[in-house]
Amino acid sequence: MGHFYFIRHGETFWNVSNKICGATDIGLTEKGFAQARQTAEAMTAEDIRADMIISSPLIRAADTARTISGITGIPMRTDPRLAEQSFGIYEGTARDGTEFHEAKKRFADRYEGGESMFQAAHRVYGLLDEITSQEETVYILVAHNGLARLVQSYFTSMTNEEFASYGIPNCAVMRFDY
Repeated sequence: MGHFYFIRHGETFWNVSNKICGATDIGLTEKGFAQARQTAEAMTAEDIRADMIISSPLIRAADTARTISGITGIPMRTDPRLAEQSFGIYEGTARDGTEFHEAKKRFADRYEGGESMFQAAHRVYGLLDEITSQEETVYILVAHNGLARLVQSYFTSMTNEEFASYGIPNCAVMRFDY
């Protein structure tokens, strides 16, 4: 039996403003960098080990991964399949907007100027298929809240409402066994 870890990036300037980041490349706040350091220190204290960190190429996730890598000594690389879903016209709008919440339930619809949930799931599921086919390597994936939903849905049956409402805190560490 194998396992891997998923970590959401640290706090961003748009998280503080309650805005949807999506594929927009938004940086970490000082608190976000502190969260990444605290996560790395907690992982070390809890003896969480991995062979490789794979990060989204977006700056908020890559900076989180680099911080964790620097403290833990775990090598890292980026993979474009871990980039956050492009939410098109919703990027920069309120995260708790009713229209966006409803749009997240329409998996086949492309967000205007963005990608559909199916398109995002296709690239993320492909990476998860690769990871779960090799039990001997332990990975840490550093990515985004939207991708946390997709990873959770890969392992767990979810209703559309559960999927649309699912989220994890910044720098939360989740373990997935397979």
